[in-house]
Amino acid sequence: MSAVYIMASRKYGTLYIGVTSELVNRVVQHRDGLMEGFTKRYGVKRLVWFEHHDSIVVAIQREKSLKKWKRRWKVDLIEAGNPDWDDLFPGLIAEEGPLSHLQSPEPSL
Repeated sequence: MSAVYIMASRKYGTLYIGVTSELVNRVVQHRDGLMEGFTKRYGVKRLVWFEHHDSIVVAIQREKSLKKWKRRWKVDLIEAGNPDWDDLFPGLIAEEGPLSHLQSPEPSL
């Protein structure tokens, strides 16, 4: 499954928009500074927004569209689902990551 994502250096800080077919691995690369470039240079390590797509083609189109948006629109998009600009990566690991099977099942009612 493909994903479009936004990372930030801090709340209202520098933003980076990307697309990937392996969101967890890609965010780890950003967070650990494993690749030279924009996110490493500006300390952009906080995953603040993402959406999944069934098709990489659709995800790439969405990424290109978001990159053309005004900054205010991007901020509004982030704050619609993440008003405090929390780092979503820990939750992503719990939901999709290699250790997700270690989560305790939800209690039945």
